[in-house]
Amino acid sequence: MFIDSAKIFVRSGRGGNGIIHWRREKYVPKGGPDGGNGGKGGDVIIRADKQLHTLLDFRYKRRYVANNGNPGEGSNCEGRSAEDAVIRVPCGTIITNADTNEVMADMVEAGSEVVIAKGGRGGKGNWVFKSSTNQAPRICTPGEEGVEYNLLLELKLLADVGLVGFPNAGKSTLISSISAAKPKIADYPFTTLVPNLGMVYYQEGKSFVVADIPGLIEGAHEGKGLGIQFLRHIERTRVLVYLIDCTSETVKQDFKVLVNELKSFNEDLPTKQSIVALTKADIAPEELKAKLRKLRFGKGIAVHVISAVTKEGIEGILKSMWQAIEKE
Repeated sequence: MFIDSAKIFVRSGRGGNGIIHWRREKYVPKGGPDGGNGGKGGDVIIRADKQLHTLLDFRYKRRYVANNGNPGEGSNCEGRSAEDAVIRVPCGTIITNADTNEVMADMVEAGSEVVIAKGGRGGKGNWVFKSSTNQAPRICTPGEEGVEYNLLLELKLLADVGLVGFPNAGKSTLISSISAAKPKIADYPFTTLVPNLGMVYYQEGKSFVVADIPGLIEGAHEGKGLGIQFLRHIERTRVLVYLIDCTSETVKQDFKVLVNELKSFNEDLPTKQSIVALTKADIAPEELKAKLRKLRFGKGIAVHVISAVTKEGIEGILKSMWQAIEKE
């Protein structure tokens, strides 16, 4: 199951208390203070793990609480600090404070980590307060409290190329044709219900990742259809490929609708490197395909008439994808 958002609660550990304690040894009836400091509370750390691809685990565990530090001990011994609580998330996860909407971290690089909730410091034992004017201090301090947050985790897939289009435009067929990804493919709308990632090996030493999201419909940015749930996944892509059924009678209008939906969701999306793929060429007559190849959708936007079934135009669009990635 693909889950790309989750809410969790985290709390760091409380610092251990400092203690009041007196040195007691044979022949030293009135030893001085030797109460140790408390140990530090555990931090809550979030780490990006490239082995994870979904936030599914957070459906079953929503509370992450680090342990408290141990209190100080006699003989000036400091209490043991608590172990940190480490939370692993997929690369591309954005961490937001759910109460203030402040973005606290963006976990892009594999292995990167952030201390999201710092553990409390340990309290001071009475030996710390000994001075020339106070040889027997009867004072210690408690450990600091930990901090707690309600966090919103949102996953944005990391891909070089994003495929966008209406339902049943051929996105899943294309990604299955050019990569090892095996999404569900059928001749009805909304076959794709979750994003799919595919690794494309273009040439030796040249590979890139393609993301296929569920089909958009007009009004998707307002919540219509399924696309609004997954538009965030193409925000990180470097290149967009607009897939449009070449048998549509309103090809150019279809393109405008798609661009408008992206712009309404994030005005920067349409500024990315773009390619137009007119799909299902295997069912289009040659006269129509010749006409479609002459269409222009904007400056610098390459147009390809393709069929993922017969492989027509596939080599050309892969070349355009790679050139756009290098340019970007």
